[in-house]
Amino acid sequence: MGRIAGRFKRVEPRRRVRRLVLGLLSDLPRKNCWTIAEWAGESTPEARQHLLSRAKWNADAVRDDVRGYVVEHLHDERAVLVVDETGDVKKGIGTVGVQRQYTGTAGRIENAQVAVYLVYARQRGHAAVDRELYVPRSWTTDPGRCRAAGLGEETAFATKPELAACMVARFLDVGHRAARVAGDEVCGGNSKLRSALEEHGTRYVLAVACSHEATTSAGKFRADTLAKKVLKRAWQKLSAGTGTGTGAKGHRFYDWAVIDLANPETGSRQLLIRRNRSTSELACYRCYSPARVPPAELVRVAGSRWRVEEFFQSGKGLAGLDEHQVRRYASWSRWVTLAMLAHTFLTVVRAEEHIRQPAPDGLTPLTCNEIQHLFITLVVQPVHTAAYRLCWSIWRMGPETTYRAVERDCEI
Repeated sequence: MGRIAGRFKRVEPRRRVRRLVLGLLSDLPRKNCWTIAEWAGESTPEARQHLLSRAKWNADAVRDDVRGYVVEHLHDERAVLVVDETGDVKKGIGTVGVQRQYTGTAGRIENAQVAVYLVYARQRGHAAVDRELYVPRSWTTDPGRCRAAGLGEETAFATKPELAACMVARFLDVGHRAARVAGDEVCGGNSKLRSALEEHGTRYVLAVACSHEATTSAGKFRADTLAKKVLKRAWQKLSAGTGTGTGAKGHRFYDWAVIDLANPETGSRQLLIRRNRSTSELACYRCYSPARVPPAELVRVAGSRWRVEEFFQSGKGLAGLDEHQVRRYASWSRWVTLAMLAHTFLTVVRAEEHIRQPAPDGLTPLTCNEIQHLFITLVVQPVHTAAYRLCWSIWRMGPETTYRAVERDCEI
């Protein structure tokens, strides 16, 4: 909290943001302005709502502090920047960026808000260093709607790959470095993003659809067609990394093949193909490096993409990344930035503890979940009397007060 304290000119918002971050780190089953205010021992949620909506502070500046915090403590020459999106299902049409669109969270088209994140992934830990809200054309073509949600009337439409390119450029422009960039099919299928990364000399391994067309010395072919032309002896059994927190255990072994692509310019461009050893299902990746690299390195980067799923899982489960009940853009950016900070704190403690205090034989190494539990239990321990609990119960039951609180939530 000392790292970001200078972003707040007054002591009151500094204290409020500290309590909000502690609330995000708490074990509350649901985290919003109301529940965190009650947990923190306050009589109403007004201070939280004011901090997110009307207080004067720059969420982008705090985001820069979070990025520096991540790189300082998790720095690794082999770190990978992973770009991916996540969606939050929403009701109504007033929340900024909401429209009916596909979201992987629900696995279908839903009324949802989608954001793109940039995650710094390394073996000892991974945390988000940037975020951008995807604002659909249905919003950018309606200045009045943008104004009502706190967006500038001049807000221009940007595709998800364009948001990804912007975040990667921000990361590199301040002098940080990462070995490669990894991303999903939305990013890999965008030639402008690939060109922008190549112009920066940034290596990448980006997923593409099996129907993606790539040009080799023999001509232009679909990726799955090229896979059929690979000789049997050219396939290699390699691990894409160990299982993630979603339930997979041990190494994920696949068959891999690399095909050189036509290269009219400098650098090495390749198509990486992954084949499931049981089902023969294919996954394909466009790769770029200034110089040729071993297949094992490309496979390592491709496997790093699963790290972002771990971030979404722990960021939402432990730090309330998706539990923001806000409608305006400024409030959204402030909430998710502070949630990123809370999650990064857990990630950094976990990474450094694994170095200083390796788990004894027979014990599982400390996880972010256990660190959160210990931190709240041993360090914070909010204690409330029965009278305090009754005051909050009366506040919740008061119809006029409750109405005003709901109205304030709608405003932010």
